[in-house]
Amino acid sequence: MIIDTLDNASKYYGVHPLFQKAFEYISTQDLKSLEVSKFDISEGLKGAIAEKEGMTAEESASKFECHNNNIDIQLCITGPEVFGWRPRSACSSPKGEYNPEKDVLFYNETPDMHFTLKDNQFAIFFPEDVHAPMIADGVIKKMIIKVKA
Repeated sequence: MIIDTLDNASKYYGVHPLFQKAFEYISTQDLKSLEVSKFDISEGLKGAIAEKEGMTAEESASKFECHNNNIDIQLCITGPEVFGWRPRSACSSPKGEYNPEKDVLFYNETPDMHFTLKDNQFAIFFPEDVHAPMIADGVIKKMIIKVKA
């Protein structure tokens, strides 16, 4: 997992071949004016804008998730947004089967730690990162970019 601000995004271009294109796309957007939507950015990059009421830590942990084929770049546009996290290697109780159509696997475990993203901060979740997003007392607006792993 990586946690940082958009000001430092270029430091991560070498981590994955599509990260530069993803962050360059983000830098061309007027983030606050984006409407809720799903969209293709380019080969291997899909995006979504979400704006909805946050949930409790318990509600979020009930959907404690990870992905096999995609890396998530989750950018807080307006927050704050709290995330739960635990390494996949420390999770042993899947909640149902892996859904290849949605590229998601849920776990019964709970996060080892929580952290908060504020406006223009992002987290990158790799397939080995189980995460519980959308924890907040208000409305969160965010961009999620799915990067083909």
